[in-house]
Amino acid sequence: MRLRNRNATLASAPPFKGDGPDGAERATFAAGCFWGVEAAFRQVHGVLQTAVGYTGGHVPDPSYGQVGRHRTGHAEAVEVWFDPAQVSYAELLEVFGSQYRSAIFYHNAGQQEAAIASLDAEQQSRKRQIVTQITPASAFYRAEEYHQRYLEKHGHPACAATIG
Repeated sequence: MRLRNRNATLASAPPFKGDGPDGAERATFAAGCFWGVEAAFRQVHGVLQTAVGYTGGHVPDPSYGQVGRHRTGHAEAVEVWFDPAQVSYAELLEVFGSQYRSAIFYHNAGQQEAAIASLDAEQQSRKRQIVTQITPASAFYRAEEYHQRYLEKHGHPACAATIG
């Protein structure tokens, strides 16, 4: 798997609407600080677009402040649009880490099966129970624009939650 996306730039782009580009697939991951998770996925060859936001909660269109006060049930998450001809969902699962409240939000039965298999395989090499939740994707609310590609915009190499 190639991990460098040489086409990544600092230009901001809105999230893809509907089904995204022809042939693209969507994956959603949560692992605490969404900035580090987004930065890691942006380096993966075949990732077309990322957006940080909130998912898995009960309040529509929450703000960062609401989520941070733990009143919405949402997790900070990264929505990843990828080209499966360049990178597979299974390869994205290899990149994913389990920091803080971690969750994999699947978008179809194939992703669910792959996520469960990946977790089961990883669990074989661990003594402690992996606590990553595997759950159906729900609405993804894009975070405020100042959070998008935050680490790149501010010259930070990483945050406390890193993956890869």
